[in-house]
Amino acid sequence: MDQDVAAKEQPRYIKLNERDNVAIVVNDFGLPAGARFASGLTLRAFVPQGHKTALVDVAEGEPIIRYGEIIGYALKPILAGEWVDEARIRMPEAPALDKLEISTAVPAPLPPLEGFTFEGYRNPDGSVGTKNILGISSSVQCVKGTMEYAVKRIRAELLPKYPNVDDVVPLTHAYGCGVAISAPDAVVPIRTLQNLALNPNFGGEILVVGLGCEKLAPERLVPEGVNDAIVRMQDEAFDGFGAIVEAIMTQAEARLKVLNTRKRETCPASDLVIGLQCGGSDAFSGVTANPAVGFAADLLVRAGATVMFSEVTEVRDAIQLLTRRAINEDVGRALVREMAWYDSYLARGGADRSANTTPGNKKGGLANIVEKSLGSIVKSGSSAIAGVLSPGEKATQKGMLFAATPASDFICGTLQLASGMTLQVFTTGRGTPYGLAAAPVIKVATRSELARRWKDLIDFDAGKIATGEKTIEETGWDLFRLILDVASGRTKPWSDRWGIHNDLTLFNPAPVT
Repeated sequence: MDQDVAAKEQPRYIKLNERDNVAIVVNDFGLPAGARFASGLTLRAFVPQGHKTALVDVAEGEPIIRYGEIIGYALKPILAGEWVDEARIRMPEAPALDKLEISTAVPAPLPPLEGFTFEGYRNPDGSVGTKNILGISSSVQCVKGTMEYAVKRIRAELLPKYPNVDDVVPLTHAYGCGVAISAPDAVVPIRTLQNLALNPNFGGEILVVGLGCEKLAPERLVPEGVNDAIVRMQDEAFDGFGAIVEAIMTQAEARLKVLNTRKRETCPASDLVIGLQCGGSDAFSGVTANPAVGFAADLLVRAGATVMFSEVTEVRDAIQLLTRRAINEDVGRALVREMAWYDSYLARGGADRSANTTPGNKKGGLANIVEKSLGSIVKSGSSAIAGVLSPGEKATQKGMLFAATPASDFICGTLQLASGMTLQVFTTGRGTPYGLAAAPVIKVATRSELARRWKDLIDFDAGKIATGEKTIEETGWDLFRLILDVASGRTKPWSDRWGIHNDLTLFNPAPVT
């Protein structure tokens, strides 16, 4: 047998911190009772891949520690070598927001990383896109069918005439009417729609399709100084549906002509706006993919780029590790503000952060939201937290930012696009076909077995970290280079190759009337 293959088949576990009293099983498909590790530990029962085994005896009520942090307490005695599944763990309380250390461990600035570039589309406002797309906004859900019909014709009849334009994307949603448009929380969906139209991948060409009687007036989605950018279906000048569609197509073609003049040019890596997200997470997320993404994120920050991570419920239980890294008191308080707002939002719905973990997360070895959060924040790397964005707020600064969003893949992606993201890096342990039409998405597998099985859906394999074939540093550099290639259009992620993209999904915490 090949020595490398034999080494991989030896029972292996990963312990992340000296304090840890549990470790996760590395071997594909898990290990049976009696499997003996190099340390001398012998399993007392079958343990699935990614799940935890106790390294020492843990008494009832004693803490269970992973990542050097308490992820829960033993509900009954656990013997060394036993499977530590979710049923054996009592989840701890969330960190108290009024007792957090703020800016007590601000990382020193990382050394600058110079000379790295990508081929992007520079816009008149100085922003740079990674795609060249016509985005057509809508002010109300009522026009969704009309827009989809018009876009189908635009793609078939107009787009071939403008080969430098990648696509036409309808920015449709389920908002705009039947809602409390003046409620305080309505600022979230309205701001999101306003900023979505300004995403750098759309080249500054604004077009809005509205109905005419909706609460969200189309004018609110058009920046000041932009004229002739609205088509209202109820306009009395239109004689029939065909005339409405022709008006949309005429307006679209005028913008396609402008976008067709855009050309890729060499831009510094500092012009990138990168979003980071998890989906279908497992116990390897915080061991392989997220550490690799975190290393690549540090490289991007060193290069002067804007990088954002999100998902409030997936950082809430590790917020104490982030407030310490806040670059100043204001940023630390902003982190606390977003956590408190979301705590209140969940409480109003009779839920709490424990509802976040999915059956797939648990099957992949994540016992609870605490363990999931500790693995999730690893994406943020090791640099200082330079800023905080409220949901849908546009990023205006460089560095590592926390963009507050729900953990829903689709809502998070939509909000990050509104914040100006031009490329997303998405880690997954269980697998997902997730994609965005408005920005390329690089999907990173936590496990090599998933990367092999989904060879035409996964773009990058971080699982080699777990098997010892590559280091986090090597993998992070590989991912950084892939980001530059995808941003330049040299490499197309699988979701774009297949054309599989999720709908945009607005976050609307305000009442529906």
